Amino acid sequence: RHNLQVWEWLKQSKIMAIGWTAIRVWLGIMWIQAGWAKLFGAENAGFLHHNGAAVAGFAAHAVPAYTWWGSFLQNFVVPNSGWIAIWVAFAEFVIGVALVAGLFTRGAAAGSLVLLFTYVMSGTASVCAFSALWAIVVLTMWRTSSWLGIDGLVASYRQHHKHERHLHGPVRQFLSRVAAGTSTIENK
Repeated sequence: RHNLQVWEWLKQSKIMAIGWTAIRVWLGIMWIQAGWAKLFGAENAGFLHHNGAAVAGFAAHAVPAYTWWGSFLQNFVVPNSGWIAIWVAFAEFVIGVALVAGLFTRGAAAGSLVLLFTYVMSGTASVCAFSALWAIVVLTMWRTSSWLGIDGLVASYRQHHKHERHLHGPVRQFLSRVAAGTSTIENK
């Protein structure tokens, strides 16, 4: 099975890495702004205070995409809106920081999709679909989109120092012998 050459180029091109990184950073900034407003800005009172009144109001008055989702909102989200509001505020902010930094890029993009899914299912018709599209792009192109980020630095370090991983084998063997009581430093 072979992929199209264009697809492979999109996934591996250093030129496209700049584009994927720009999308990742833009998406991260959007999440940071949303989380910041809930943690420290105008939406703070509705999310971190008043038992999550913003989430309870949103869930209670949502126009869900499916009846089962409406039941979930009414029977789970509304009664638990206090801790859910805190979780949403911190999740949005942390996802944004991770995407901007290129740290745990796949997990951050997946978390972004989960949050966007819940918003769309609850009847939010804003930029969620557009953001979800870009989150899917980041998730699909995570290797290239994280080259310019912490994930890329870690991958580069591991690739350049993979020969050093074998140096730990003798240390592990020695510690195993010491734990078994069969070796000391003098016995080597």
